[in-house]
Amino acid sequence: MQNRHLVGALAALALTASPVLAAEKPIVIGVPVGLSGANSVVAPSVVQAAELAVEEINAGGGVLGRPLALEVADDASGAAGAQKAFDSLIYQKKVDVIIAMETSAARNAGLPAVTKGRVPYIYTSFYEGRSCNKNLFVNGWVPEQQVPPVIDAFSKDKGAKTYFLIGSDYAFGRGMLAFTRGYIEKTGGKVVGEEYLPMDGSDWTAIISKLKEAKPDALVTSTAGGAPNVTLTKQLRGAGVSLPYANLAVDEGTAKSMGADAEGIYLSASYVTGIDSPQNKAFLAAMEKKFGAGLRTPNDLSVPQYEAIYLYKAAVEKAGGTESAKVLAALPTVTATGPRGTIGMSKQHHAPLTMYLGQVQADGSVKVAGTFKDVDPGEQCPKLD
Repeated sequence: MQNRHLVGALAALALTASPVLAAEKPIVIGVPVGLSGANSVVAPSVVQAAELAVEEINAGGGVLGRPLALEVADDASGAAGAQKAFDSLIYQKKVDVIIAMETSAARNAGLPAVTKGRVPYIYTSFYEGRSCNKNLFVNGWVPEQQVPPVIDAFSKDKGAKTYFLIGSDYAFGRGMLAFTRGYIEKTGGKVVGEEYLPMDGSDWTAIISKLKEAKPDALVTSTAGGAPNVTLTKQLRGAGVSLPYANLAVDEGTAKSMGADAEGIYLSASYVTGIDSPQNKAFLAAMEKKFGAGLRTPNDLSVPQYEAIYLYKAAVEKAGGTESAKVLAALPTVTATGPRGTIGMSKQHHAPLTMYLGQVQADGSVKVAGTFKDVDPGEQCPKLD
């Protein structure tokens, strides 16, 4: 119920920031996000990050003298909900842009409306890669950036040669693990099991039994994020599974919400709260000031949302307005500096990113074990060059 109230309150957010800006027509950002369903664990942090970016930009005079406003819609973390959310935002609310972190199922379901409505879409989630559309830009990581640090560390530091893979049965889970299998085999390892559960599944008992029978050296999982991460990890710990475990879908906020169950998990991310930079420290301080005790842990899904709004601002300013064709032409040429550093979606509508290999500690924080600068996303959408 609280999330529903949040949706209704955000539309007017920008208009109260400045009496001068309030006289101008707002630039409306559509945010379809999983307030219910699998992503409901992380969605509130994404909305908070968007709120802060809009507040900061409006306090600085807006974009070309116009305020930003948010329209948030619940996509229910899936395809059916996304179709309704995108249709509402694009055709009824007449948003100027879509900026959102979503499941791959939701993204794919929303793309037809984006294409038909000719609306720019900045996708702020890490994902399985190779989603290509002239209207779509991505500032989250892809497998080429995220998987190698994990597998290389397990091979070199843990002596892992055999792996068991577990995923959610949809585009992200299967796409991530297909790349992971290929990388494991290319680097001399072997996959001894690969199992999937439906995206909304919560009973991992049978799969965990197969994991135990296979006796691998290491475990790699790729679920729908949020709730599936929580249920799978809890059941793994309850079953006494203690082998090296990398989760390709867990964000720092979700890991913290798991409590003791998350301790020891390895993750590879483009953002961790421990990044030691003036920009990240300023961002964390601003989030703490704005949300106080209600702050959700900033993470690898919410920070790209924050930065994407600044990327859109830069593109609109370069384009001289919100006309979609001009904004789309500007988006691959602009950058924004935020908690992750300076980001630009210059490589086939994707972003080179610094990646961090980390391990979850007992208090839920992430200890950085390795840093990989400006990792190229590889060949994602060559036809868009």
